[in-house]
Amino acid sequence: MTTASPAALTGPGLHTLPRLGVGVLYVPSLPAFLRQHIDSLDYLAIVPDRFWADDGPQAGTRYHEMERQVELLDWVAARKPVIGHSVGLSIGSADLFDDEHVRQIARWQSRYGFPWHSDHLSFNRIPGLDAHSDLAGLAIPVPYDHDVLEMVAERAARVREIIPVPFLLENNVYYVDLPDQDMSEPQFLNALSARSGCGLLLDIHNVYVNSVNHGFDASEFIRAVDLSRVVELHIAGGSDMGGMYTDSHAGPVAEPVWDLLDEVVQNAPNLCGITFEFEDGYLPALGGGDGVLRELDRARQAWDRRPG
Repeated sequence: MTTASPAALTGPGLHTLPRLGVGVLYVPSLPAFLRQHIDSLDYLAIVPDRFWADDGPQAGTRYHEMERQVELLDWVAARKPVIGHSVGLSIGSADLFDDEHVRQIARWQSRYGFPWHSDHLSFNRIPGLDAHSDLAGLAIPVPYDHDVLEMVAERAARVREIIPVPFLLENNVYYVDLPDQDMSEPQFLNALSARSGCGLLLDIHNVYVNSVNHGFDASEFIRAVDLSRVVELHIAGGSDMGGMYTDSHAGPVAEPVWDLLDEVVQNAPNLCGITFEFEDGYLPALGGGDGVLRELDRARQAWDRRPG
């Protein structure tokens, strides 16, 4: 397996991070659940970008916080650790890299003490006329070739210069195979982590979705990834749509994902957290707050089975 070079690992090491346990990714339907069941969580994951409005680089004051959501976040942060999982970096955009967005994340890291933060190995922006016209509306996976590896590794290293805690990148879901790529996805993830010093957020449901749609063995994929670089795991459910299995975050965690979770937990020595994700509108499909508690309890059982 690929091993990160000493030069790439300057700054806080993954092995020094706190082993937090089990958390959930915040969605707007969760405030009542959080106030009632805060002790069911070891941490709360948030998408910081969804706690502010971004008026774009040309605005006098670019970022405007959403006060009610921030008040709840302050309440949670006084009781539990908070980690950041951004969606706005667009690290794979060839002609765009937004340093000010990274600095805004850095301000929130300082404010809430994220022990680590993450974003997606994808792009969702192209140069546009304003802060909104450049958005693709979804995370588009990058091609796994050497030019992209060099670009993303340099940008990940830049993020690590600005934000003084470990930075993780998350494997993506894809619905169309790109031909003639230079390397496999595990090879790309390993090389990126080794070259940039970033950690990995392994989204197990994404691996499962891709394995269903593209016919590969999810366990073999996981065994090909350098699991010593994995800090956080995402688990979720999905749904069938138009002949594809989708990463819809709809309802309970897909049953095969639990089996894959056990496999990763046993082999990821620097694992610090398991995060359950669901889309806001699917809370009733989970069975409300009781359903969230059931998913967290099962995730905790997997966490408790980790070695040592």
